[in-house]
Amino acid sequence: MKIYSLSGPSGTGKSTSALQFAHDYEIQAIIDDGLLIINGEKAAGTSAKFEKNTLKAVRCAIFEDEVHKEEVLQAIKSHEVESILIIGTSDKMTKRIATRLQFGEIHHFYYVQNIRSEKEIRMAKYVREVQGKHVMPVPYRQVEQNFFKRLIQRGKEIFSTNQVKLGETTIVQPDFHQNSVYIARPVYLSVLDHVLQQHEMLAKFEVANLQIEGIPQMRLNLYLKSPVHYDVAHNLHKLQKNISEVFLHHFGIEPEKIDIQLKGIK
Repeated sequence: MKIYSLSGPSGTGKSTSALQFAHDYEIQAIIDDGLLIINGEKAAGTSAKFEKNTLKAVRCAIFEDEVHKEEVLQAIKSHEVESILIIGTSDKMTKRIATRLQFGEIHHFYYVQNIRSEKEIRMAKYVREVQGKHVMPVPYRQVEQNFFKRLIQRGKEIFSTNQVKLGETTIVQPDFHQNSVYIARPVYLSVLDHVLQQHEMLAKFEVANLQIEGIPQMRLNLYLKSPVHYDVAHNLHKLQKNISEVFLHHFGIEPEKIDIQLKGIK
């Protein structure tokens, strides 16, 4: 069996990218947080995200429990798995999992920065650290909802470049994740208002929509001052860039979308 390792710090988007990565490298199965995933579906195991504290979650992820370990090994055997991707926070962790599951040496090592851009990693960290959301690369219907006291919601469908569905993700908020930061909507609005007030070309502005679930998105209605003796498109682009930079400075994340509609001139 060919063994692959994908590692990187917690909350950098490894699970989000796992299905696409496995497809690109023709890897049959995935080991992620105690689960065995085959063809985008949970085949065996129990997710570490079901545990009540961090210590138990780590023990689950490295298969310390004999029953858990044997269940996954039997499923690998019955599915005749020929290649597998182990996901972990470091090479040390993926090697430990490979040893625990008696896989032998890992043949290929990859890292999250090899497959995700700096911006994508920053976005993933924001969702994890600020909102306390974790991603599981399995369908919503396969996640045992009774394990979670808090958030559980559908993630997104993952498709290959030729639009073949590879699987789905589910977003959860495990009990052991305690240190989240809640940023209230008025805080985003206050920062946005401050940025817009600084732009001399604006006579009036309206925040038509501000979405703060996930990565912030916004739609702005703007009225320009008369006379218009400046490059409108250039200045609106500068405004978008300014909003992105200020959000990155204050919240650690750039907005996913900044739609601007020019409504008129005053």
